[in-house]
Amino acid sequence: MTTMLAVSKQQWLKVCSLLGACVFAASAFAAQAPAPRISDQVNTSNLAPLQGTLRSFAQPQFDAGRMPSDARLTGITIAFNRTPAQQAALDQLILDQQNPASPLYHQWLTPEQFAARFGMAQADIDKVTQWLEQQGFSIDSIGRSGTMIHFSGTVNQIELAFQTQMHYYNIGGQKLIAPSTALSVPSGFVPVIDAIRDISTFRPRDMHITAARSGRPAPQYTFYTGTNTQAVLFAPGDVRVAYDMNPLLTANFNGTGQTIAVMGQSEISVTDIENFQNAAGFTVKDPNLILVPNTGSPAVSSGDEGESDLDLEWAGAMAPGATIDLVYTGSTSQLGVYDSISYAVDSKIGDIISVSYGSCEPELVAQSFNIDAILQQASTQGQTIIASSGDFGSTGCFGFSNLSLAVQQAAAVNYPASSPYVTGVGGTEITPANDAVGTYWGPAPSENTVALTSALSWIPEVVWNDDVLSGASANGGLSATGGGISTLYAQPSWQTSYFTATSETNPGSAHRLVPDVALYSSPNYPGFLYCTSDQSDWSSGQVGSCGNNEFYDPTSFFFTVAGGTSFAAPIFAGMVAVINQKQDYTHGQGLINPELYTLAANSSTYQSAFHDVTSGNNFCTAGTTFGYCSASGATVGYAATTGYDPVTGLGSVDLNNLASAWAASGTTLIGTTISVVASVTAPAVNQADNITFTVASDTGATVPTGTISVSEDGGVAATYTLASNGTYVLAESFTAAGTHTFVAQYSGDATHDVSTGAITITVGGGSSGTGSFGLTATSPTVVQGSTTTSTVTITPAGGYLGTINFQLETSSSSLTTNGCYNVSNATVTGAGAITASIQLITNSSLCNTAVSKPSVHRFAGYRGATHKIAKSDSGTGLRKMLPAGAVTLAGLLLFGLRKRRAAWLTTLGCFLLLALVTLAVGCGSSSSSSGGGGNTSGDVAVGSYPITVVGTDTVTSSITAQASFTLTVTAQ
Repeated sequence: MTTMLAVSKQQWLKVCSLLGACVFAASAFAAQAPAPRISDQVNTSNLAPLQGTLRSFAQPQFDAGRMPSDARLTGITIAFNRTPAQQAALDQLILDQQNPASPLYHQWLTPEQFAARFGMAQADIDKVTQWLEQQGFSIDSIGRSGTMIHFSGTVNQIELAFQTQMHYYNIGGQKLIAPSTALSVPSGFVPVIDAIRDISTFRPRDMHITAARSGRPAPQYTFYTGTNTQAVLFAPGDVRVAYDMNPLLTANFNGTGQTIAVMGQSEISVTDIENFQNAAGFTVKDPNLILVPNTGSPAVSSGDEGESDLDLEWAGAMAPGATIDLVYTGSTSQLGVYDSISYAVDSKIGDIISVSYGSCEPELVAQSFNIDAILQQASTQGQTIIASSGDFGSTGCFGFSNLSLAVQQAAAVNYPASSPYVTGVGGTEITPANDAVGTYWGPAPSENTVALTSALSWIPEVVWNDDVLSGASANGGLSATGGGISTLYAQPSWQTSYFTATSETNPGSAHRLVPDVALYSSPNYPGFLYCTSDQSDWSSGQVGSCGNNEFYDPTSFFFTVAGGTSFAAPIFAGMVAVINQKQDYTHGQGLINPELYTLAANSSTYQSAFHDVTSGNNFCTAGTTFGYCSASGATVGYAATTGYDPVTGLGSVDLNNLASAWAASGTTLIGTTISVVASVTAPAVNQADNITFTVASDTGATVPTGTISVSEDGGVAATYTLASNGTYVLAESFTAAGTHTFVAQYSGDATHDVSTGAITITVGGGSSGTGSFGLTATSPTVVQGSTTTSTVTITPAGGYLGTINFQLETSSSSLTTNGCYNVSNATVTGAGAITASIQLITNSSLCNTAVSKPSVHRFAGYRGATHKIAKSDSGTGLRKMLPAGAVTLAGLLLFGLRKRRAAWLTTLGCFLLLALVTLAVGCGSSSSSSGGGGNTSGDVAVGSYPITVVGTDTVTSSITAQASFTLTVTAQ
């Protein structure tokens, strides 16, 4: 009683208020379970077409033939819709969670709580699951949100179950898959199905533009000549200075306790991330690589690899204390990043989700596609989604060849940035006058050095629009920030309220405006440094990216430079992580736009925390010569104005002032982080492996108690009690080779907040050692100089399990000279047939660029080639012909082996490289220079070429099989 009397009235009121909020929240979250919506009887003979399942590109003129009946598709998803009552309740919950006056303010759901309110009834899920199994499909997992069923099956099973045919379609040089007719399902399912995904191809495109592609020569470090030429480029230190981040970082607000999940659709080399961190002077901290289950094997995708590299590097540069995850899809995903988003949300991975990909809104309409149901779920779970607004100016659809030219040249915004559940980030740039040493940049560094921080202050911004520069050639492409007025979404209340409060003109009073903020994005003024092994991001003559703790390639001395809103999105994601830490958002703050626009509506806060961008536009100014713009293109778009505008949004930010003005969370819970470590990172089949989950406090020395829920490959989670030291050890062994993703959620306790951790374990090196497999391969046709795909079907027999390596053989000298192929190993994990894709490349220049990739090979019989290593137009540095193998050896000695710190190896490498250069000077060049300074392109000749694909078990070489197919090359 004495203790009770010692508690003040104000403290009791606070406790009662908290208890009242908890009771209200508990009652709100414990809503009645969803009622069944499918009739008791499922009539499999009464099928009805499902609207939205016929893709716009599935047209006869694009048809490239029927898919093999035994080809297998994995990770297909049936997504369910919501009842009107569920949707109304969800809309209200999202509003309440962002309303400081509501007891539900920032009371986030778990995926299971979301399922209990907004998912399907278990009886309905069971009926659909049973029907799928009756059709022969295997069920991969049931979504934790109760809104999705993931399954896999052969083309034959798909065609029979859904009453359609599966075809290939050639669109803009890409081979896509899709059903030739709308899918049919039992009529009782039609009212409850929102979409069937991953049964056709619909991948978003990345939002970064290399400096070389945009028309400006890539800067090069003139090490050999001793000439000190200045190149102004953004390194992480510059961006930190420009956006006033350093006071926060100095105060140790660096994103600690936050997790940024970067969405990707390619495997990466962690070495690139480490090279970036070393070059920037940071402590090396590797990202976590999380493969989306049932999307195939990890595989490198050209273009996408570079995108993931820069996203991870720059998110981590802004928030070095944060945990950075790459959630990426494998070789068989048809949706790429959209699958990554779905998995990250359904597994609640990441407080902040960074997306540098998008599709234009008219394309969404044409494909009857969106994932707003998933984005809404993210908001209720406290996950903040940040997305790039686009890099093609106001004409966001340009380059989508399945759309008419008129649609491509019309104004359009990009999704998911246009979703009202996402924060869209646009692009700015500095003017050419400020792109040099002077008022805003420090003096040139000393000879043969690169300054890690040159910016002296914020550098005034204008709208990013380099169209005139990039439109100089057909290869340039558009280069300007996306932004405009959505045609799909009504204007959210937080945007409307902003215009009411500020009395500014509302340019789209009925519609969502994009973007919300904008940051530096131009590849030219000044461009961003990054490190990547993705050769599609390199300039002509470049042979590497970053090394020896420098941002330039130590062999060809090129910087890797790019721009685009792909940089702005992860940079802003890092900024939000810093805000979250400073204001104690220990497990996210969901959609941040209501707070962002509220702060901007206050004139004094706007003046201190935002940089208003008032000059420039995102009009299409590249001209009509190459079809970029319509005749009226110079007026298609939007101009910057005072305050908000649909091209740079609210402007850029002064992060120190913005974070200080941001509302505090009010939470008293201590944030936590889950680390997941496997005792064996790459176990063999049946090898014991202990996975240790450790929950630790982000601040202080308290030890979290309670439980963790662990899900494997998206399956049902199992709950375990933490030991007294906050750990749990899961003993595992795997019966088949392949990848397995574990996601753990900590439940929290009276003192500690919830958190999520994940790990992907690759089981390899194992083989059944018995059984066999058969191979079949499709015979594709390709236009001379282009690429195509042959699908190989692997059919195991006799209990065979293992990983298969592929080699291609041909007797054609034209293929061995000018062709190559790209294929990854395939892993058989069960009794069913699986497929692998072999990319066939019929242009020697493309092959010369790609052959350093582990998965890219020359056809059997190839004996080597020479590669031209050229500098930029400055005419300095190496202009010699070096044998490719010798360059590789010298590079290994100079860079790869330097980590062993063997001085004699380094010296040997220097002498070898010097000898090679001398030899090249004496011998000259055996190949002529093309206009771009690279090799003369040679195409595989027109004709038909017999090819044999040989598959061999990677452990037991006696288990092998082969198949023959024909590659037909047609004239351009």
